[in-house]
Amino acid sequence: MITGLAGTRNKSRTSTRRGIKRLLTYLVVLVGAIAMLYPLIWMLSASFKPQDVIFTSTGLLSQKWTLSNYFDGWNALDYPFSTFFTNSLLICLGAVIGNIISCSMAAYAFARIRFKYKILWFILMQGSIMLPAHVLIVPQYILFKDLGWVNTFLPMIVPKFLATDAFFIFLMIQFIRGLPRDLDDAAKLDGCSIYGFYWRVVLPLLVPALITTAIFTFIWTWSDFFTQLIFLNDESLYTIPVALRSFMDNTGNSSYGQLFAMSVLSLLPVIAFFIIFQRYLLEGASTSGLKG
Repeated sequence: MITGLAGTRNKSRTSTRRGIKRLLTYLVVLVGAIAMLYPLIWMLSASFKPQDVIFTSTGLLSQKWTLSNYFDGWNALDYPFSTFFTNSLLICLGAVIGNIISCSMAAYAFARIRFKYKILWFILMQGSIMLPAHVLIVPQYILFKDLGWVNTFLPMIVPKFLATDAFFIFLMIQFIRGLPRDLDDAAKLDGCSIYGFYWRVVLPLLVPALITTAIFTFIWTWSDFFTQLIFLNDESLYTIPVALRSFMDNTGNSSYGQLFAMSVLSLLPVIAFFIIFQRYLLEGASTSGLKG
């Protein structure tokens, strides 16, 4: 009986220690989450403050609140902010469609088709991941200028249809390699060609990886500033990142309240897109060889 009581006490102590460790873990995670989200929360709070209160009252709460930053910021530039939202959505839509089509075809070729110098091309494709995008911007600008594409959306969309994002190709290669080889034999017996097997078998099974590609492409393209700043000159073609820069005045008379308000609105599509497809993102990452 004494042994039983001692065992019960040990179990209770062990469970208490586990509970304390779990509580401490949750507290650390909570503190880390608050530290990471605080700048975003502060920007949201500042978007409702008058211009003269934003930096005089650095806390989250203020005695003065206003919605004028949203109304004034929406029409502060020569074009309403809906124009910049539309431009960003068009570029993101084209980039997403281009990456889904071209990267899936390239990945299918590397994963399932035998061709000459396949290993060499695969190595070159993988090596392009380590090449900084800024290194290519000058030759790209010269090329697109000769083609007459500067100050259009084409430099941001057309390259996506040529499988230029090696990261997504590698992601889909890992996914396709995980498909059973028996599917290839079954498709050949049913009379499927290489293209038929890609269209009828691979693409339907590749949906999680395709959605992962779409999410990352949308987020990266939506927040891209450098490329869009280089190739877009007319304000009517500005995307949201470039338009937000217009609120910054070199003379020091920047409209920070309107800038914060429009920045908050610009984050809503990204957050909504991520929340809607979060389940597919996790599924695509876990089935594409990216889990640790």
